[in-house]
Amino acid sequence: MADKYVLVTGGAGYIGTHTCLCLLEKGFKVVIVDNLLNAAEEAVTRTRKLAGPAAEGGLFFHKVDLLDKAALTDVFGAYKFDCVIHFAGLKAVGESVAKPLWYYNNNIVSTLNLLEVMAAHGCKSLVFSSSATVYGQPEQVPANESTPLTATNPYGRTKLFQEEIFRDLNVSDKEWRLCLLRYFNPVGAHPSGTIGEDPKGFPNNLMPFVQQVAVGRRDKLTVFGGDYPTKDGTGVRDYIHVMDLGYAHVAAVDKLLVSPTIGCVAYNIGTGKGSSVLELVKAYSAACGKEIPYTVAERRPGDAAEVWASTDMAEKELGWKAKFTIEDACKDSWNWISNNPNGFA
Repeated sequence: MADKYVLVTGGAGYIGTHTCLCLLEKGFKVVIVDNLLNAAEEAVTRTRKLAGPAAEGGLFFHKVDLLDKAALTDVFGAYKFDCVIHFAGLKAVGESVAKPLWYYNNNIVSTLNLLEVMAAHGCKSLVFSSSATVYGQPEQVPANESTPLTATNPYGRTKLFQEEIFRDLNVSDKEWRLCLLRYFNPVGAHPSGTIGEDPKGFPNNLMPFVQQVAVGRRDKLTVFGGDYPTKDGTGVRDYIHVMDLGYAHVAAVDKLLVSPTIGCVAYNIGTGKGSSVLELVKAYSAACGKEIPYTVAERRPGDAAEVWASTDMAEKELGWKAKFTIEDACKDSWNWISNNPNGFA
């Protein structure tokens, strides 16, 4: 893969940096574009150090916003890309409800710009960062790729609308190869503790809250809902280690490069089993050697009791399967946050 170039949009973010590291390990050349709105250039610097010799002449960074089509066109003029991995986008559910126009403009217009520039430069292979949010509140679990699609907030709708754009694009032009990875709940960090999740502002998911309680940045965790019809009354989700997620993207790129007629296909990326909020809290307490104080609050509107993935399709067609456990994720998360209590700051 030494001569294969992959553009990674949003590559300075949490999932982006870990995926870039996985790509570099496999011998790909990686070009990151990121506007750094919700990321830090320090994360790219650390990824470069972690990759070692693979990053020398193999990892490039450009501070570019996908809404700036001219700047994006310049990046495409400087490299010949074999594939694009598209992470870039806003992702806070509550914020999307408060600012829907910002989300639709940022997430959808930026994707249209990307696709138009890709087409103009003859690059028609893309791996998209989709989400289990496109299943809404599934009536049955585990959710599989044929589970009906819906969305309950503007953020989720931007993911769903982008998926529809990709499907329409493939209908119009069969040269496009599009792999939509619907991932569930990313957790953990690189085992070195050098890179990890560092949300700017108010966190959007569970693990950063737990991390911040563990290092004393917050007094306690709020668990939303203790009366669900689940094993311990708390919500059940499919928590997938971010390194497993990174390798799933490598598998998707590999698949696209050798499958000229793949079309547009979606894969669930998860562990195939659910863990409750309190199970994750217990695992984190064991990892950090102290109790994580928490209180139970009312359920949040729109939260499902249980959501986890059927991953049979990814295992069969991508040759990929999650390897790490929730205990691994908590151990690696604690290693990251205990060494970097203020993140990349």
